[in-house]
Amino acid sequence: MNIWLIAAGLGSLAASVLHIACIIGGPAWYRFLGAGEGMARMATQGSWVPAAITMAIAAVLAVWSAYAFSAAGLLARLPLARTALVLISAVLLLRAAAFLVRSSWRPDLSFGFMLWSSLIVLALGLCFAIGTWQAWPELSEKAAK
Repeated sequence: MNIWLIAAGLGSLAASVLHIACIIGGPAWYRFLGAGEGMARMATQGSWVPAAITMAIAAVLAVWSAYAFSAAGLLARLPLARTALVLISAVLLLRAAAFLVRSSWRPDLSFGFMLWSSLIVLALGLCFAIGTWQAWPELSEKAAK
């Protein structure tokens, strides 16, 4: 049992559910969760754009969760598991590192949001990376056969 990948899967799943809750909760939730005033304003105006963007993010996070659970042995083996897990780890760790580059900060997002979201993404990225490293031998294509 790979506790790191299970934690990564649970974290990704929780983030996915939170994004869906944001759609249901509406503009107040977009504001509270730090999506930015532009997204909240569009949601207030009844635009489909915030919901579409948020649902796309939720779907990606759900797929990432499935890859983590699959690699941990809780779900059936998914294709290209090693490649997917390395890419997921890299995306999350790069997003976390973006906090250090002030030019990557969006002016509509607060310092607090950037700090907390970066720390959360760093923790999630480390769970994926450590779990992938531990599961690497079992994830080889030969082991899948």
